[in-house]
Amino acid sequence: MVTKQRELFGTDGIRGLANAGAMTPEVAFRIGAAVTYQARQRGSKTPRVVIGKDTRISGYLFETALSSGVCAMGGRVMLSGPLPTPAIAHLTTSMRADVGVVISASHNPYQDNGIKIFGADGFKLPDEEELDLEALIAGDAIDKKRPTGLRVGTAERLDDAPGRYVAFVKATFPSELKLDGLRIVVDAANGAAYRVAPSVFAELGAEVFPLGVKPNGKNINKKAGALHPGTAAHEVLRHGADLGIALDGDADRVIVIDEKGNEIDGDTVMALCATRMIRQRRLRRKTLVATVMSNLGLERAIEAENGKLVRTAVGDRYVVEAMRKKGYNFGGEQSGHMVFLDHATTGDGLVAALQLVAIVLREGRPLSELAKEVMTRVPQVLVNVKLRDRQPLSEMARTQKAMADAVKKLGKNGRVLVRWSGTEAKLRVMIEGPSANRIERLANQIAEEARRDVG
Repeated sequence: MVTKQRELFGTDGIRGLANAGAMTPEVAFRIGAAVTYQARQRGSKTPRVVIGKDTRISGYLFETALSSGVCAMGGRVMLSGPLPTPAIAHLTTSMRADVGVVISASHNPYQDNGIKIFGADGFKLPDEEELDLEALIAGDAIDKKRPTGLRVGTAERLDDAPGRYVAFVKATFPSELKLDGLRIVVDAANGAAYRVAPSVFAELGAEVFPLGVKPNGKNINKKAGALHPGTAAHEVLRHGADLGIALDGDADRVIVIDEKGNEIDGDTVMALCATRMIRQRRLRRKTLVATVMSNLGLERAIEAENGKLVRTAVGDRYVVEAMRKKGYNFGGEQSGHMVFLDHATTGDGLVAALQLVAIVLREGRPLSELAKEVMTRVPQVLVNVKLRDRQPLSEMARTQKAMADAVKKLGKNGRVLVRWSGTEAKLRVMIEGPSANRIERLANQIAEEARRDVG
C-alpha cells in the first residue's frame, strides 16, 4: 500500500519564503476558500473562520488573501490581529468557530511566512485531513457555484481578542497563588505575544521587564526570544530578576532562564512539571509524552518517580496525537513546545511558563536549584548535514553501516537517531552517550558517510 505524501503541508502547516513558491496570496486565497468549503460540507450554513497572525510584514498580504477566500465561499471572517498561535486555537473553540487559521512562520526569519490550520476542536489537522485539503486546493470544486449577492461572506475585527486570551492564560494559574514580589524578564521576540505576554505576568502581580515588544515587521526573532535566550539571560542578571521567559515568534514555545542566567530548555521544564504532577497524582497514567529528540536524562528522571516516557516523531502535532490517542495529559519537546491538555489544545509558551512559576512559588526555592536536581543530562550532540537531495535513509548503505556501528559501540548507554528534516534536504544526526568526545566522533562519522552516499 502506497501512502500519499502531502505536497503543501509539512510537519507544522505550510511554510516558506513569503510571496514565492507555495506561500503566495493565490495559494492563501484557495486555502481560505477550501477550509470554508469543507465547513459547509460538514453542515455549517455560514462557516466562521478565525484568522490570526504574527508581526511579519507579509502578514497583511496573507491575512487579506485568506479573508478573501473565506468570503468568496460565503464564510464569516473574524480577524484577531497579531496574537500567539495558541490564542487562535483558544478563540476557535471559545467562539465556536468552524476553523482557526494562523499566519506565522514561527521561529523563521521575517522573510518567511506560513499557514497553520486548527479544526473546530482547537487541534491541528491530522495528516489525512491536510491531504483532503490539498486535493481541494488543487481541484476545481471551490471554483464552482460560488455564492453571489447577499450570500457572499463578511469580515470583522475581534477588538477584544487580546483580552480574551490574557484572561484564558491567567485562568490556568493556580487561583491561590499570585506573583507579587517576583521580578520576571519577558522576551516576546518582537512577535505575536508582544502585547499579551507582559500583560499576563503584570496582571498576576509580577514586576515585569519586557523585551522584544517593539515589532516593526522585520525584527521578529532577531537577536531575541527563544532563538536567542542570551538576550533574556543578560537582562535577568542586569535586573537581578528571579527568572526570564523567552518566547518564539508565535509564542507556542518557551525557553526559561533561571536567576543565574542559565538556560532551562524544554526537557528540564517537562521534568520539573511531570515529576510534580506524578507526586500530585495529576499526570494521567504516570506518562509523559516527548519526542525522539528529548534527552535520555528526562526519561530517567520520569522513571525515578515510577513514571514512563513515551516518545513520538519530531513535531508537537505528533506529541498531541499520541496524547489524545492514549488519554495522556502532558507532553512536549526539548525545543520548548509544551502541551498541557488539561488547559489547552496545543503548545502554549505562556501557559507552560506559568505552570513552572507555580512550582517555584510552591517550593520556595530558586529555579536554578530545582532544575539542577530534577534531571542529570546525558551528553547529546546534534549534527546537521546539508546534502544535495533527499534519498530514502534505508537506501543509504554507508550511512546505515555507520549507524549500526555507533549503536553497537554505545549499547544500552546511549541512543542514535538519524532523520531527514521535515522541510529541507538536511540530515539530522543525534547521538547521546556517556562521553561527549566519543559521541561527537561517532556523529561526524555518520555525517561523512551520508555525504558519500548522496555524493
